[in-house]
Amino acid sequence: MKIANTHHMKEFGWTSPSGKFAGAGKQVSEALGRVHDSTDLEKRHPFDVEILRVPPGKTPYPYHSHSAQWEFYHVLSGTGKVRHLKGKDAIGPGDAFLFKPGEPHQLINDGTEDLIVTVVADNPIGESCHYPDSGKWLVRSPKSRLIRSEPLDYYDGEDARPE
Repeated sequence: MKIANTHHMKEFGWTSPSGKFAGAGKQVSEALGRVHDSTDLEKRHPFDVEILRVPPGKTPYPYHSHSAQWEFYHVLSGTGKVRHLKGKDAIGPGDAFLFKPGEPHQLINDGTEDLIVTVVADNPIGESCHYPDSGKWLVRSPKSRLIRSEPLDYYDGEDARPE
């Protein structure tokens, strides 16, 4: 058994070029031995745990949905909003909520202190994401790529290919 103390865990942060999106996280699962890029289920763990910190006035990531991933959120401190298909709801300490695959979501810190949230996700292999606001897709096969595309016929570009 391995124990990782989250109070002593290193935090990594990110900011978008404009500064609109920003956050920081403590990767609890990786501190407990998860190997990020491994496809070995013993090294991946059945779920990932992150302690997410969102500064006041920021959102950590664009509005998005996952193709196969479930995400559970539990607010530890601070206040904000969670954006979802039906609008936005206020969130605060003790609130817990879940997004299933295909449900777009986004956290927003509209408070005056850091919003701290525990995030638990199953991170399935082959997962992809859709970003409804920008029409982008994140495809992981085998490396991550962000793309935009108009709908195509399944056989588009295939019939003309030589055998």
